[in-house]
Amino acid sequence: MSIYLEVLMFGALLGLPFLYETRPTFSYCLKFVCYYTVVMINSVILIPPFSFRPRNVLNLVVASYFCHWITHVIGVKWILRDGKHLEADQSCVIVCNHQSSLDILGMFQIWPTMRKCTVLAKKSLFWIWPFGLAAWLAGIVFIPRVKTDRARVVLNQAMGKLVKNKIKLWIFPEGTRRNTGEIHTFKKGAFHAAISNQLPVIPVVFSRYYFLDRANKKFDQGSVIIKVLAPMSTKGLTLDDVDSFTEEVCQKMAEAFREVNREVSKEMESNCDLKRVAQLKQ
Repeated sequence: MSIYLEVLMFGALLGLPFLYETRPTFSYCLKFVCYYTVVMINSVILIPPFSFRPRNVLNLVVASYFCHWITHVIGVKWILRDGKHLEADQSCVIVCNHQSSLDILGMFQIWPTMRKCTVLAKKSLFWIWPFGLAAWLAGIVFIPRVKTDRARVVLNQAMGKLVKNKIKLWIFPEGTRRNTGEIHTFKKGAFHAAISNQLPVIPVVFSRYYFLDRANKKFDQGSVIIKVLAPMSTKGLTLDDVDSFTEEVCQKMAEAFREVNREVSKEMESNCDLKRVAQLKQ
């Protein structure tokens, strides 16, 4: 009986590469399972050391070293542009477009550059343990998604500590993640917080995940350009300027998004041409 089991297991192992290359859905699921599994395992490993300095955002830098390598396994390359804007030892609000849970993997690549930076996340993520507990110990700011008034109170309380300790706050102003090839309408919370505390806003744009198709369950190899725009000052602005400032930031990010998308599109076309040449040579 054991011999039959060994044969079946050996056959299954031999079949995995075939399924990976020929079944897009299998590849899609396998890559996300690997990604989430690594994050969960690392959460378990990191909870004990994080407990010695709870709520310290530098724990996120440690987490990035533990998790960033998974990007090589799933075949995604991250290219940082103008990262110098993120290096300043000062409090600011970073706003970024939101396309997929892969955004966090991209952040892991640049956390050592940002250093003291935390993220505004929906409170429901806290209950996904062990990840939620590790994230809380690392200083992630959780806010209730539905209760707007309560969310504003939590954010305002957090801002005082962040400003005092020169900590950057990363916010996805679109709210819901959508990989549709465009920048969607921004919620105003990030800009309200920045203006209230007279903090600069640093826009960050991730190019479109052209290699990821959730509807058709396709997850190919690909590259993502992370473009950091110059800080936008809020000095002298009042809450009456929130709407116009939000629109200004949104327009700048939409323009940068189109620019980096053109660049990755050219790279994708070049890769396709190389594949065709290789096929012709065969």
